[in-house]
Amino acid sequence: MISALTKSCLALIVLVLLTTASWVHAAVETSLQNTLQTEAVPIDVTVSADGRSTFVLTDEGNVVVYDNLGKLKETIKVGSHIDQIEIGPSGERLFATSRQNKTVEIFLLDFISNIEIGGSVFKGPEDAPVTLAVFSEFQ
Repeated sequence: MISALTKSCLALIVLVLLTTASWVHAAVETSLQNTLQTEAVPIDVTVSADGRSTFVLTDEGNVVVYDNLGKLKETIKVGSHIDQIEIGPSGERLFATSRQNKTVEIFLLDFISNIEIGGSVFKGPEDAPVTLAVFSEFQ
């Protein structure tokens, strides 16, 4: 059995906790970071896992790709039957769904980047073609 003194102490502790605890109301602060101006009506949007690219599906059947500063990088024609998009976790696939056709179309993405090499030391012809391969799934 609990003694009367122990009950009194527990009651006092509970009373102190109830009267001194402040109730916290969570709030969300927002600020507009950027506005992407599209040529057509946006239908859906997804962002790459690294946050570097934003993909916007438009009602014209295009996916317009913006960089993290809001600059248009690319336009991908997917068709007006597409009504939802999602980017894969590695950023190499674009999943496009069509409720009308009951399909999921998977597009492989391969972003090509120009690398400025002006002033770099080289061996061989100056205009020799160079190809770099990135193995992003290498373990």
